[in-house]
Amino acid sequence: MRRTKEDAEKTRQQIIHSALSLFSQNGYTNTTLANIAAHAGFSRGPIYWHFKNKDELFEAVLRLSQDPLAELVETSKASTSTPRQTIDHFCDCWLRWLVTDAGYRQSFEIFLNKTELTNNLDRTLKREQELTNDLISTLADLVTKGQESGDVRGDYPADKLGLICYTQLMGTTQTWLFSPRLFNLEEDIPFIKQQILRLLDA
Repeated sequence: MRRTKEDAEKTRQQIIHSALSLFSQNGYTNTTLANIAAHAGFSRGPIYWHFKNKDELFEAVLRLSQDPLAELVETSKASTSTPRQTIDHFCDCWLRWLVTDAGYRQSFEIFLNKTELTNNLDRTLKREQELTNDLISTLADLVTKGQESGDVRGDYPADKLGLICYTQLMGTTQTWLFSPRLFNLEEDIPFIKQQILRLLDA
């Protein structure tokens, strides 16, 4: 029976979500393609049809968090709201997706807490570094616009304030993923956003 594009995409997504589950449980190094195939209910054949190797599959898993953040960069650049409102929205999306989107959350957790960054992951690490630069640059550009309108403090360079906003978000993310019982992220999102925006007060 001939497989349709829809069938192929369904298989691909099943493989990605099996990999997501196992990478999350066991880490990248301790998860094999045989493990993933068994979890997905396939032989390894369908995996090699869609992915060259484990590294390429790992990249697809990380895109579950990278792609939403890359899209957030683009929507933030195109926003017609005030810079502070856009930064507030940026922070809200980043944090709320951790609570509501299991794929985004697990993908983030795998990269931050479950992966040994060896040389064979250079391409993955480069993509992550590029995304980090884009996130910080976008926040810095919003700070610049806020400084020009007088809504953001002007006594520090925009790139440093953008970096501080990013590190607050990343630090909150890593802390919560490492120890989710430490605080209730969903309830604390308004407080966290308020503290980040206070750093920008004129």
